[in-house]
Amino acid sequence: MAITTSSTTSSTGGTLTAAGIGSGLDVNGLVSQLVAARKKPQQDQIDSQTSTAKTQISALGQVSSALSALQTALKSLSDGTAFQTRKAATSDASVFSVTSTTAAVNGSYNLNVTQLATALKVQSGAVASSDAAVGTGTLTIAVGGKSMSIDVGSDGSSLAQIRDAINKNSNNPGFTATIVTGTDGAHLVLSSTATGQANAFTVSSSGGDGGLAKLNYDPASSSNGMTVVNAAQDAKFTIDGMAATSASNTVTGAIDGITLNLWKQGTATLTVSSDNTAASTAVSNLVTAYNNFVGVYQSLTAYDPSGTNTGALIGDATLNTIKSTLSTIMSGPGGNGAMLNSIGITLQVDGTLKLDSGALSTALSSGSANVSGIFAGDNGLATKLNSPLSDWTASSGVLTTRTNNLNQQLKDLSARQDSLNASMDALTTRYTKQFTALDTMLTKLNNTSSYLTQQFDALNNSKK
Repeated sequence: MAITTSSTTSSTGGTLTAAGIGSGLDVNGLVSQLVAARKKPQQDQIDSQTSTAKTQISALGQVSSALSALQTALKSLSDGTAFQTRKAATSDASVFSVTSTTAAVNGSYNLNVTQLATALKVQSGAVASSDAAVGTGTLTIAVGGKSMSIDVGSDGSSLAQIRDAINKNSNNPGFTATIVTGTDGAHLVLSSTATGQANAFTVSSSGGDGGLAKLNYDPASSSNGMTVVNAAQDAKFTIDGMAATSASNTVTGAIDGITLNLWKQGTATLTVSSDNTAASTAVSNLVTAYNNFVGVYQSLTAYDPSGTNTGALIGDATLNTIKSTLSTIMSGPGGNGAMLNSIGITLQVDGTLKLDSGALSTALSSGSANVSGIFAGDNGLATKLNSPLSDWTASSGVLTTRTNNLNQQLKDLSARQDSLNASMDALTTRYTKQFTALDTMLTKLNNTSSYLTQQFDALNNSKK
């Protein structure tokens, strides 16, 4: 009985594989197991180091983020802006409304509004329709030293065309044109875009057929073609009896840090007082940000006997130093020598801070300067915290440097992985060739054995 065998090899992607086994030898399986055994120690090392680096990068990112949030929370406390907020109120919002800035000073003011600022509006006499011709020549409109001129020809002399020429002119210094049509005909209406006497305009004409004189307007002239609908005037008011004016009904600069919006004639009282809401919020944000960092620290340095939930930075000297530094500062005196517990902030056993909102409100009501003194100034807690925080989170700081080093380590590990893969591919090729040759040799020996067996059997049969 003849035995036929075949053994072929193929190469895919640079790696040889045995497609058919003549001797029964599992070339692919043997090669795979041998290569895997050779690769495993190095692969395990690369995988372990990669996992550790990525975990530490993530952990350092959490620390950096928490510290940056803490530094952000300190800003309004360190520069004192949280304690400079003022609130302004009016006794009659229908007379004027008010907004304030940190430049406002506490106080009370009596305001009497006697006149609102208005914008100039004039209208021409009536013409038959907006398409009716008015006249030709040059029309010049001037506002406070600025002017624009339009040339009106016979093909563009209608009221509508003059309106469009005014509105579309790129040199328009501050007015608009529109047409109002009544029972008597169409009127060109010119309006200043800003209130106040300084923003009043004049209209003059020259040349042409003289028809444009119907649109002339000058308050100093007795022969105007336009009539006044609304006169330009400044707002007039008094502050505690002191007279003041404004070209706009939005008044800034009359009282430091105050913006008034005048709505009608009348009298109302303006009151400026401290607004402790911003300070309370800023202190609360600081406590929240600090406690968030403590939470991150506790999570990253946690010990788990099973090893399952052990913190990524347990025993890390840098993180321990950061925590110790922050705790020391927060438990020490502020810029005015007062401690945080004097304003309702106490340090808990677990390292977090607890805020008593009532105690803080009482401290702020007694004088925000006392609270501000704890945080602001050269020796304030905010200043003491800001310095190390900047060092830790800066682009050249310890956290950034460590993160950069870990990222470089990942690049190096990636290069090691590529080198290992290439080495294992070469080893696979070499093993496949060797075991394929062995398979071929075993196949030949198997065939020879079968042939001899057949010959001996035939010889024995012939002797019977």
